[in-house]
Amino acid sequence: MTKNELQSNMTMRQFPMSAKYDAQWLCQNEMGPCALWLCEWLMEKMELKTGMRVLDMGCGKGMSSVFLAKEYGVTVVANDLWIPATDNWVRFSASGVDNCVIPIHAEAHSLPYANEYFDAIISLDSYQYYGTDALYLDYITRFLKPGGQIGIVVPGLAKEFNAFAPEHLQPYWDWSMYSFHTSEWWQRLWQFSASINVECSDSMPNGFDVWQHWETSLKESGLMKRSGDIELLAADKGEYLTFCRTVGRKVKK
Repeated sequence: MTKNELQSNMTMRQFPMSAKYDAQWLCQNEMGPCALWLCEWLMEKMELKTGMRVLDMGCGKGMSSVFLAKEYGVTVVANDLWIPATDNWVRFSASGVDNCVIPIHAEAHSLPYANEYFDAIISLDSYQYYGTDALYLDYITRFLKPGGQIGIVVPGLAKEFNAFAPEHLQPYWDWSMYSFHTSEWWQRLWQFSASINVECSDSMPNGFDVWQHWETSLKESGLMKRSGDIELLAADKGEYLTFCRTVGRKVKK
């Protein structure tokens, strides 16, 4: 696949802002479903303004942090556990955002931030790893200013399993995927918190197709560095897998 073919294949009308970014860069720095597509979808329900301070939680290799800084003029704290801060700093410098994106290496339950430090908090394809605990939302939102928004996009389910994953998914199902849930499940979890008012909790109408398109295009590009979800998605056939989005606003004192 040529560079132009890859760029064309990775350009989706649904995500016009993401289409401006180099497809090879997206493929080389991905760690799962396209972070820019997920971020662009999340931003439909969030209110970012120039000069805001945003926590990009579980940022991976920082593509979403670059996107937020360039498209919205915000200062981003790019927090990740798996990727060293120095590696992300090199990427941010190369992308020309080293003056407004700050790389931090920290674990999700031991964050080094001041209370009410951020105007907004986002998390893309990572919150499911640490945020299914009913107590976690109150923990992370201590770092959010009153009136500020927190928003997540996670791999999810169109409907909950009765118990274990169905038999046709079992060969491709990892135990960590039991953190996948429906948007209704996430809404219910967040509504337990007295500090957050849930503003939105829904699923991407064509989430399965978007997910499958990313994985297939990535594999065809020859740039895939992980095993991928192609076999899982092929087995699912759009019955369960999708993306879920939840956005809440911190209650003002």
